[in-house]
Amino acid sequence: MYILMVVVFVIGYLAIALEHPIKVDKAASALLIGAITWTIFALNADVILDGSVGFIKYLKEYALLNDGQQTDALHYVTHELQHHLAEIAEILFFLLGAMTIVELIDAHEGFALITDRINTANKVKLVWILSVLTFFLSAALDNLTTAIVMAALLKKLVKGKEDLWLYAGMVIIAANAGGAWSPIGDVTTIMLWIGGQVTAGNIVIKLLIPSLVALAVPLIILTFTLKGEVERKLGMVERHHLEDRTTPGEQKTVLFLGVGALLFVPVFKTITHLPPYMGILLGLGVLWTVTEIMHRSKNKADKSKLSVLGVLQKVDTPSVLFFLGILAAVGSLQSAGHLRVMAQFLNDTIGNMYAINMVIGLLSSIVDNVPLVAGAMGMYDLLPATAEAVPGIAYPVDHSFWEFLAYCAGTGGSCLIIGSAAGVAVMGILNIDFLWYMKKISWLALIGYVAGAFTFIAMDIFLH
Repeated sequence: MYILMVVVFVIGYLAIALEHPIKVDKAASALLIGAITWTIFALNADVILDGSVGFIKYLKEYALLNDGQQTDALHYVTHELQHHLAEIAEILFFLLGAMTIVELIDAHEGFALITDRINTANKVKLVWILSVLTFFLSAALDNLTTAIVMAALLKKLVKGKEDLWLYAGMVIIAANAGGAWSPIGDVTTIMLWIGGQVTAGNIVIKLLIPSLVALAVPLIILTFTLKGEVERKLGMVERHHLEDRTTPGEQKTVLFLGVGALLFVPVFKTITHLPPYMGILLGLGVLWTVTEIMHRSKNKADKSKLSVLGVLQKVDTPSVLFFLGILAAVGSLQSAGHLRVMAQFLNDTIGNMYAINMVIGLLSSIVDNVPLVAGAMGMYDLLPATAEAVPGIAYPVDHSFWEFLAYCAGTGGSCLIIGSAAGVAVMGILNIDFLWYMKKISWLALIGYVAGAFTFIAMDIFLH
């Protein structure tokens, strides 16, 4: 039964990858594997958890907190499910809030203020502009929010499907590379930062250049392979359908408020220490109130198209459900101990800290990088900054192991489109085919990932 959970996950993963050939939406496959893996776990909890370190620790803590009362394996499963659901809900509410803000800006044609200034139709110039913009924006916001914003921009810039998907693929690479060197750019770097494994200034200094290399190498390759121009002339936005609906002032107000709400999230988190989804919901609430007041005198038909109630109908709900299913499935593997076993296997068979992190990075393109990093954080103890590292057992604050883990987990997910939150979001918004991404983008992401990794190792060896 322990292996059965893995088998179900692999079959479901293949169904997601083959979404278009088998004509079953990826959200349906994700929900199935999420529900089935937890069901298998619950029905066979005693067998699966036999000897589990996490379960034994939970039993001791439960008895300590409840005056010696005992509990069972099924109670542990439901406790773990509730724990994962809380974490998943934070991601889903953040995603829902960010997507709604982006759709509201789009409904007011706010993105036209940006797209009108990108006048080039040259494919090479455009890919450089979009990638560099995404790289630095994702460090200021985070890679998920940036990917959502850029996906909305791409729909306004590029018409042809092949071109649209190609630029979207580079946006995913750029968003993940940009998020890796910022303490607030990716959920895994946030985990390591809050956990005390890395400090904000040090991770910027150590990872900026490797992250730039991870993006620059694919861009240089495309510079020599891309030819011609995109299908439509850029900066030409169809606005006939917006006649008498918005004014230039309303357009600018919604754009600046929307982008401001997204930029405010990391500031809100730093000040209040509340999770990011509270910041995004606050921003959405402000934007919702302003747009309601802004359009209160308009006729019902126009107002409905420009209100949050109207744009909520355009939000990609299947993508949200896909997140729910895939994160639930990975959560079941984590709670059942599969990921910890895998992490221990890596430590026993590979040993070298650089090699372990590179493998973790590649694995993060298959399963979510959050539980992989969580597993690594649980595997190795954290020592004070002045302590000496004990390879394979413990590492001090700002040790190369933690920094390289942040790079690998952040950028390695680009190798497959469902390997990162940014990739999943763009996949849902632009309906990108999994196999197409593997053929056209994965190899570029892999080359960039390896080049950046070798850059980090070379810098680390030279500095020491």
